[in-house]
Amino acid sequence: MNVAPSLTAVTAVLKDALTGPGAVTRIAGAALLVTTLAAQHPNPAFERAREKDLFSLVPNWKFFAPNPATHDYHYLYRTLDENRETSAWIELDLIQNRRMTQAFWFSSRRTEKAVFDICTAIIKNIAKGGDPTGTPPFRVLAEFIRRQIRDASNVSEVRGFQFAVVRAAGHDDSEEPEVLFVSTYQPMHPAPPAFLRAA
Repeated sequence: MNVAPSLTAVTAVLKDALTGPGAVTRIAGAALLVTTLAAQHPNPAFERAREKDLFSLVPNWKFFAPNPATHDYHYLYRTLDENRETSAWIELDLIQNRRMTQAFWFSSRRTEKAVFDICTAIIKNIAKGGDPTGTPPFRVLAEFIRRQIRDASNVSEVRGFQFAVVRAAGHDDSEEPEVLFVSTYQPMHPAPPAFLRAA
């Protein structure tokens, strides 16, 4: 078997690919392909290329999240009326029943995901020993719940509200729900920030 002619042909093809017209584009495309494939590997050593990717050119196609969520957060609130009477705890129903069309278009899922991420930031703050009250995630979640209360009936009688975050294991009934955070009472009509009052 004569290997020399086939080796010469391969060498000629490689030489044309690396030096012919459009060589820069081919080399850049090949480098991006190799970098993309390497970046999908779970080993942290392969993340170096992504760290130097200032313009986010390397896509991340990992199927699973690095730290997948294993629990659901439930949000409850109770209101304080003008007579200073507190209502029973009411659960916010954020999760919609799934429909087949949502496999293709599910923009309302963004609200669920945003509230989940905000809640995760609050819980991380608590785990570090901090008080989340006054932090941006707390203020956003409080305003989100305030808006839900405004959309409910008898909002004119509500003076303030308190909310709680409860963690549950979803369909696993063997694990009891755990109360992670209970806020102080928040005014229904908060005063504007100092810089707005000054203006």
